[in-house]
Amino acid sequence: MENKIENKVVDNNKSSLLKNIFAIRETSIILIILLLIIAMSIFIPGFMTGSNISTTLVGLSTDGIMAIGMTIVLVIGGIDLSVGSVMALSNVVAGILAAAGINIWISVLVAVLISILSGYIVGIFITKVELNPFITTLAMMSIARGIAYVFTKGSPVSLGNISNVFDAIGQGSVLGIPNPALILFILVIVFDYLMRKSAFFRQTYFIGSNEKAAYLSGINVNRVKMFVYILSAVLSGIAGVITLARFGVATPTAGTSAEMRAIAGAVIGGASLSGGAGTILGALLGILLVALINNALVLLNVSVYWQSLVTGIVLICAVVIDIYANKKRKN
Repeated sequence: MENKIENKVVDNNKSSLLKNIFAIRETSIILIILLLIIAMSIFIPGFMTGSNISTTLVGLSTDGIMAIGMTIVLVIGGIDLSVGSVMALSNVVAGILAAAGINIWISVLVAVLISILSGYIVGIFITKVELNPFITTLAMMSIARGIAYVFTKGSPVSLGNISNVFDAIGQGSVLGIPNPALILFILVIVFDYLMRKSAFFRQTYFIGSNEKAAYLSGINVNRVKMFVYILSAVLSGIAGVITLARFGVATPTAGTSAEMRAIAGAVIGGASLSGGAGTILGALLGILLVALINNALVLLNVSVYWQSLVTGIVLICAVVIDIYANKKRKN
Protein backbone atom coordinates (compact mmCIF):
# COMPACT_ATOMS: atom_id res chain seq x y z
CA MET A 1 0.00 0.00 0.00
CA GLU A 2 2.81 2.39 0.96
CA ASN A 3 4.63 1.55 -2.28
CA LYS A 4 1.53 2.43 -4.29
CA ILE A 5 1.22 5.76 -2.51
CA GLU A 6 4.92 6.51 -3.06
CA ASN A 7 4.63 5.60 -6.75
CA LYS A 8 1.57 7.81 -7.08
CA VAL A 9 3.43 10.75 -5.48
CA VAL A 10 6.38 10.21 -7.81
CA ASP A 11 4.07 10.08 -10.84
CA ASN A 12 2.31 13.27 -9.72
CA ASN A 13 5.67 14.99 -9.24
CA LYS A 14 6.80 13.92 -12.71
CA SER A 15 3.51 15.07 -14.22
CA SER A 16 3.79 18.40 -12.41
CA LEU A 17 7.39 18.81 -13.58
CA LEU A 18 6.44 18.13 -17.20
CA LYS A 19 3.53 20.59 -16.98
CA ASN A 20 5.86 23.26 -15.58
CA ILE A 21 8.41 22.63 -18.34
CA PHE A 22 5.85 22.87 -21.13
CA ALA A 23 4.22 25.89 -19.50
CA ILE A 24 7.42 27.80 -20.24
CA ARG A 25 6.85 29.68 -23.53
CA GLU A 26 10.43 29.10 -24.71
CA THR A 27 10.05 25.31 -24.44
CA SER A 28 7.05 25.29 -26.76
CA ILE A 29 8.80 27.52 -29.30
CA ILE A 30 11.94 25.36 -29.24
CA LEU A 31 9.84 22.28 -29.96
CA ILE A 32 8.08 24.04 -32.86
CA ILE A 33 11.43 25.21 -34.25
CA LEU A 34 12.89 21.69 -34.02
CA LEU A 35 9.87 20.18 -35.79
CA LEU A 36 10.08 22.88 -38.47
CA ILE A 37 13.81 22.24 -38.99
CA ILE A 38 13.22 18.49 -39.29
CA ALA A 39 10.39 19.00 -41.78
CA MET A 40 12.39 21.48 -43.85
CA SER A 41 15.42 19.18 -43.85
CA ILE A 42 13.30 16.36 -45.25
CA PHE A 43 11.13 18.19 -47.76
CA ILE A 44 13.23 21.19 -48.85
CA PRO A 45 16.52 20.41 -50.66
CA GLY A 46 19.34 22.77 -49.74
CA PHE A 47 17.98 23.82 -46.36
CA MET A 48 20.71 22.16 -44.29
CA THR A 49 23.58 23.47 -46.42
CA GLY A 50 26.17 25.64 -44.71
CA SER A 51 25.53 28.59 -47.02
CA ASN A 52 21.77 28.59 -46.34
CA ILE A 53 22.24 28.34 -42.57
CA SER A 54 24.80 31.16 -42.65
CA THR A 55 22.53 33.34 -44.81
CA THR A 56 19.58 32.72 -42.49
CA LEU A 57 21.61 33.64 -39.40
CA VAL A 58 22.89 36.84 -41.00
CA GLY A 59 19.41 37.75 -42.21
CA LEU A 60 17.78 37.41 -38.79
CA SER A 61 20.59 39.17 -36.90
CA THR A 62 19.47 42.77 -37.34
CA ASP A 63 15.83 41.88 -36.70
CA GLY A 64 16.94 40.01 -33.58
CA ILE A 65 18.91 42.99 -32.29
CA MET A 66 15.87 45.25 -32.72
CA ALA A 67 13.65 42.60 -31.11
CA ILE A 68 15.76 42.85 -27.95
CA GLY A 69 14.86 46.52 -27.59
CA MET A 70 11.27 45.88 -28.63
CA THR A 71 10.89 43.21 -25.96
CA ILE A 72 12.05 45.54 -23.19
CA VAL A 73 9.73 48.26 -24.49
CA LEU A 74 6.80 45.82 -24.48
CA VAL A 75 7.70 44.69 -20.95
CA ILE A 76 7.19 48.25 -19.63
CA GLY A 77 3.81 48.34 -21.39
CA GLY A 78 4.93 50.46 -24.33
CA ILE A 79 5.54 49.92 -28.03
CA ASP A 80 8.12 51.21 -30.50
CA LEU A 81 7.07 51.47 -34.14
CA SER A 82 10.13 53.53 -35.07
CA VAL A 83 12.82 50.82 -34.85
CA GLY A 84 12.99 50.16 -38.60
CA SER A 85 13.12 53.85 -39.48
CA VAL A 86 15.77 54.63 -36.85
CA MET A 87 17.77 51.73 -38.28
CA ALA A 88 17.51 53.33 -41.74
CA LEU A 89 18.48 56.76 -40.41
CA SER A 90 21.55 55.34 -38.65
CA ASN A 91 22.47 53.41 -41.78
CA VAL A 92 22.17 56.52 -43.95
CA VAL A 93 23.97 58.92 -41.57
CA ALA A 94 26.97 56.60 -41.17
CA GLY A 95 27.03 55.86 -44.91
CA ILE A 96 26.84 59.47 -46.10
CA LEU A 97 29.52 60.67 -43.67
CA ALA A 98 31.86 57.79 -44.58
CA ALA A 99 31.30 58.34 -48.31
CA ALA A 100 32.18 62.02 -47.78
CA GLY A 101 35.60 61.00 -46.47
CA ILE A 102 34.99 61.16 -42.73
CA ASN A 103 36.58 58.36 -40.72
CA ILE A 104 34.22 55.38 -40.65
CA TRP A 105 34.36 54.99 -36.86
CA ILE A 106 33.55 58.68 -36.33
CA SER A 107 30.71 58.25 -38.82
CA VAL A 108 29.43 55.25 -36.85
CA LEU A 109 29.66 57.21 -33.59
CA VAL A 110 27.63 60.07 -35.07
CA ALA A 111 25.03 57.59 -36.34
CA VAL A 112 24.69 56.03 -32.87
CA LEU A 113 24.41 59.50 -31.30
CA ILE A 114 21.63 60.33 -33.75
CA SER A 115 19.89 57.12 -32.64
CA ILE A 116 20.25 58.16 -29.00
CA LEU A 117 18.74 61.55 -29.86
CA SER A 118 15.75 59.96 -31.58
CA GLY A 119 15.16 57.70 -28.56
CA TYR A 120 15.51 60.68 -26.22
CA ILE A 121 12.95 62.68 -28.20
CA VAL A 122 10.50 59.77 -28.10
CA GLY A 123 11.12 59.36 -24.36
CA ILE A 124 10.52 63.06 -23.69
CA PHE A 125 7.17 63.08 -25.49
CA ILE A 126 6.05 59.91 -23.73
CA THR A 127 7.22 60.75 -20.20
CA LYS A 128 6.95 64.56 -20.07
CA VAL A 129 4.29 65.44 -22.63
CA GLU A 130 2.50 62.19 -21.81
CA LEU A 131 1.69 61.29 -25.40
CA ASN A 132 0.60 57.77 -26.27
CA PRO A 133 3.63 55.56 -27.15
CA PHE A 134 1.88 54.27 -30.27
CA ILE A 135 1.31 57.77 -31.67
CA THR A 136 4.72 59.05 -30.58
CA THR A 137 6.71 56.21 -32.13
CA LEU A 138 4.48 56.24 -35.22
CA ALA A 139 5.41 59.90 -35.69
CA MET A 140 9.10 59.12 -35.16
CA MET A 141 8.81 56.30 -37.68
CA SER A 142 7.71 58.81 -40.34
CA ILE A 143 10.19 61.49 -39.27
CA ALA A 144 13.27 59.24 -39.19
CA ARG A 145 12.42 57.57 -42.49
CA GLY A 146 11.66 60.95 -44.04
CA ILE A 147 15.03 62.37 -42.94
CA ALA A 148 16.77 59.30 -44.39
CA TYR A 149 15.07 59.94 -47.73
CA VAL A 150 15.93 63.65 -47.64
CA PHE A 151 19.60 62.95 -46.88
CA THR A 152 19.93 60.44 -49.73
CA LYS A 153 17.37 62.00 -52.10
CA GLY A 154 15.90 58.53 -52.32
CA SER A 155 19.01 56.95 -53.85
CA PRO A 156 21.43 54.43 -52.29
CA VAL A 157 24.90 55.72 -51.34
CA SER A 158 27.80 53.35 -52.00
CA LEU A 159 30.75 53.34 -49.60
CA GLY A 160 33.36 51.62 -51.73
CA ASN A 161 36.38 50.20 -49.91
CA ILE A 162 36.35 52.10 -46.62
CA SER A 163 37.81 49.73 -44.04
CA ASN A 164 38.44 45.98 -44.01
CA VAL A 165 37.82 45.94 -40.25
CA PHE A 166 34.46 47.66 -40.68
CA ASP A 167 33.48 45.37 -43.56
CA ALA A 168 34.29 42.36 -41.37
CA ILE A 169 31.53 43.41 -38.92
CA GLY A 170 28.91 42.60 -41.53
CA GLN A 171 30.72 40.12 -43.75
CA GLY A 172 33.24 38.24 -41.58
CA SER A 173 32.83 35.22 -39.32
CA VAL A 174 34.39 33.59 -36.25
CA LEU A 175 34.59 29.79 -36.11
CA GLY A 176 32.04 29.63 -38.93
CA ILE A 177 29.55 31.88 -37.14
CA PRO A 178 28.80 35.09 -39.11
CA ASN A 179 29.81 38.19 -37.17
CA PRO A 180 26.30 39.76 -37.27
CA ALA A 181 24.91 36.59 -35.68
CA LEU A 182 27.73 36.56 -33.15
CA ILE A 183 26.94 40.16 -32.16
CA LEU A 184 23.27 39.19 -31.78
CA PHE A 185 24.08 36.19 -29.57
CA ILE A 186 26.34 38.29 -27.34
CA LEU A 187 23.65 40.96 -26.95
CA VAL A 188 21.02 38.30 -26.21
CA ILE A 189 23.19 36.76 -23.49
CA VAL A 190 23.94 40.16 -21.93
CA PHE A 191 20.39 41.51 -21.95
CA ASP A 192 18.76 38.21 -21.02
CA TYR A 193 21.01 38.13 -17.95
CA LEU A 194 20.25 41.77 -17.13
CA MET A 195 16.49 41.29 -17.47
CA ARG A 196 16.64 38.29 -15.13
CA LYS A 197 19.20 39.49 -12.57
CA SER A 198 19.70 43.27 -12.70
CA ALA A 199 17.67 45.24 -10.15
CA PHE A 200 17.33 48.15 -12.57
CA PHE A 201 16.07 46.04 -15.47
CA ARG A 202 13.73 44.08 -13.19
CA GLN A 203 11.94 47.37 -12.59
CA THR A 204 10.65 47.18 -16.16
CA TYR A 205 8.46 44.20 -15.17
CA PHE A 206 7.03 46.08 -12.17
CA ILE A 207 6.22 49.10 -14.35
CA GLY A 208 4.59 46.95 -17.03
CA SER A 209 2.54 44.99 -14.50
CA ASN A 210 1.27 48.00 -12.55
CA GLU A 211 2.76 51.40 -13.31
CA LYS A 212 0.98 53.19 -10.48
CA ALA A 213 2.08 50.62 -7.90
CA ALA A 214 5.65 50.81 -9.24
CA TYR A 215 5.61 54.59 -8.82
CA LEU A 216 4.24 54.36 -5.28
CA SER A 217 6.91 51.81 -4.38
CA GLY A 218 9.62 54.38 -5.18
CA ILE A 219 10.56 53.43 -8.74
CA ASN A 220 11.43 56.39 -10.96
CA VAL A 221 9.05 55.32 -13.73
CA ASN A 222 9.87 58.14 -16.14
CA ARG A 223 13.61 57.56 -15.85
CA VAL A 224 13.22 53.86 -16.61
CA LYS A 225 10.92 54.57 -19.55
CA MET A 226 13.31 57.14 -20.95
CA PHE A 227 16.21 54.71 -20.67
CA VAL A 228 14.24 51.90 -22.35
CA TYR A 229 13.25 53.99 -25.39
CA ILE A 230 16.81 55.28 -25.78
CA LEU A 231 18.08 51.70 -25.53
CA SER A 232 15.63 50.54 -28.20
CA ALA A 233 16.81 53.34 -30.50
CA VAL A 234 20.50 52.54 -29.87
CA LEU A 235 19.97 48.87 -30.71
CA SER A 236 18.17 49.94 -33.89
CA GLY A 237 21.12 52.21 -34.69
CA ILE A 238 23.54 49.32 -34.19
CA ALA A 239 21.41 47.21 -36.55
CA GLY A 240 21.69 49.99 -39.13
CA VAL A 241 25.47 50.09 -38.82
CA ILE A 242 25.72 46.30 -39.19
CA THR A 243 23.54 46.47 -42.31
CA LEU A 244 25.85 49.14 -43.73
CA ALA A 245 28.90 46.96 -43.04
CA ARG A 246 27.17 43.96 -44.59
CA PHE A 247 26.15 45.53 -47.90
CA GLY A 248 28.49 48.51 -48.19
CA VAL A 249 25.54 50.64 -49.25
CA ALA A 250 23.47 53.17 -47.30
CA THR A 251 19.83 53.10 -48.29
CA PRO A 252 16.74 54.84 -46.90
CA THR A 253 14.72 51.65 -47.42
CA ALA A 254 16.77 49.71 -44.86
CA GLY A 255 14.66 48.22 -42.09
CA THR A 256 11.38 48.37 -43.99
CA SER A 257 8.71 46.48 -41.98
CA ALA A 258 11.37 45.64 -39.36
CA GLU A 259 9.07 46.94 -36.62
CA MET A 260 6.49 44.29 -37.55
CA ARG A 261 9.07 41.50 -37.51
CA ALA A 262 10.48 42.73 -34.18
CA ILE A 263 7.02 42.87 -32.59
CA ALA A 264 6.16 39.45 -34.03
CA GLY A 265 9.37 37.92 -32.66
CA ALA A 266 8.92 39.50 -29.24
CA VAL A 267 5.25 38.51 -28.90
CA ILE A 268 5.83 34.98 -30.21
CA GLY A 269 8.62 34.72 -27.65
CA GLY A 270 6.28 35.55 -24.78
CA ALA A 271 6.27 39.35 -24.51
CA SER A 272 2.82 40.66 -23.65
CA LEU A 273 1.25 43.63 -25.39
CA SER A 274 -0.23 44.45 -21.97
CA GLY A 275 3.22 44.74 -20.41
CA GLY A 276 4.88 42.94 -17.53
CA ALA A 277 5.98 39.81 -19.41
CA GLY A 278 8.65 38.79 -21.89
CA THR A 279 12.19 37.44 -22.14
CA ILE A 280 15.09 38.22 -24.44
CA LEU A 281 15.70 34.53 -25.11
CA GLY A 282 12.05 34.18 -26.09
CA ALA A 283 12.40 37.09 -28.51
CA LEU A 284 15.41 35.43 -30.15
CA LEU A 285 13.44 32.20 -30.57
CA GLY A 286 10.47 34.13 -31.97
CA ILE A 287 12.68 35.89 -34.53
CA LEU A 288 14.29 32.55 -35.42
CA LEU A 289 10.87 30.99 -36.00
CA VAL A 290 9.79 33.84 -38.30
CA ALA A 291 13.13 33.66 -40.15
CA LEU A 292 12.81 29.90 -40.68
CA ILE A 293 9.30 30.29 -42.11
CA ASN A 294 10.50 33.03 -44.48
CA ASN A 295 13.53 30.92 -45.43
CA ALA A 296 11.26 27.99 -46.28
CA LEU A 297 9.18 30.26 -48.54
CA VAL A 298 12.33 31.52 -50.30
CA LEU A 299 13.65 27.99 -50.89
CA LEU A 300 10.24 26.98 -52.24
CA ASN A 301 10.41 29.94 -54.67
CA VAL A 302 7.36 31.57 -53.14
CA SER A 303 6.95 35.26 -54.01
CA VAL A 304 8.48 37.73 -51.54
CA TYR A 305 5.04 39.32 -51.17
CA TRP A 306 3.78 36.15 -49.54
CA GLN A 307 6.52 36.45 -46.90
CA SER A 308 4.97 39.67 -45.56
CA LEU A 309 1.56 38.02 -45.60
CA VAL A 310 2.81 35.02 -43.65
CA THR A 311 4.62 37.24 -41.14
CA GLY A 312 1.38 39.15 -40.61
CA ILE A 313 -0.56 35.93 -40.06
CA VAL A 314 2.08 34.70 -37.59
CA LEU A 315 1.84 38.02 -35.74
CA ILE A 316 -1.96 37.79 -35.50
CA CYS A 317 -1.69 34.23 -34.17
CA ALA A 318 0.88 35.38 -31.59
CA VAL A 319 -1.38 38.25 -30.46
CA VAL A 320 -4.34 35.88 -30.12
CA ILE A 321 -2.19 33.55 -27.99
CA ASP A 322 -1.08 36.53 -25.90
CA ILE A 323 -4.69 37.63 -25.30
CA TYR A 324 -5.68 34.08 -24.34
CA ALA A 325 -2.69 33.77 -21.99
CA ASN A 326 -3.57 37.09 -20.31
CA LYS A 327 -7.18 35.98 -19.74
CA LYS A 328 -5.95 32.68 -18.32
CA ARG A 329 -3.57 34.47 -15.93
CA LYS A 330 -6.35 36.76 -14.70
CA ASN A 331 -8.66 33.81 -14.10
